[in-house]
Amino acid sequence: QVQLVESGGGLVQAGGSLRLSCAASGRTFIDYTMGWFRQAPGKEREFVTAISWSGSTYYADSVKGRFTISRDNAKKTVFLQMNSLKPEDTAVYFCAARRGSSISIRAPLYDYWGQGTQVTVSS
Repeated sequence: QVQLVESGGGLVQAGGSLRLSCAASGRTFIDYTMGWFRQAPGKEREFVTAISWSGSTYYADSVKGRFTISRDNAKKTVFLQMNSLKPEDTAVYFCAARRGSSISIRAPLYDYWGQGTQVTVSS
């Protein structure tokens, strides 16, 4: 069992930055690929980025070059650095964990989810 707790959301002006954190419980954090998804009001949950245990990453085109995912396996934490934020980045951001080393952009393939943290970007 893995429990995920996100933090770091908030209100920021367009062009600003935020850093999200996701702290995981459990003893096998390194066995999981970690992902970030987001969901805006009235929209489906969408893939943002993911990182394998070895550090391989993949980004949605909409955030490529602006967002950076990283992980600290010793601290069982994954981070999402978000720069050059845009109003369309406004959403609830969810951390997710998937057993194994394969990155997936499909939400149903992730086994555990956090409660989410709100990110609001004002224009």
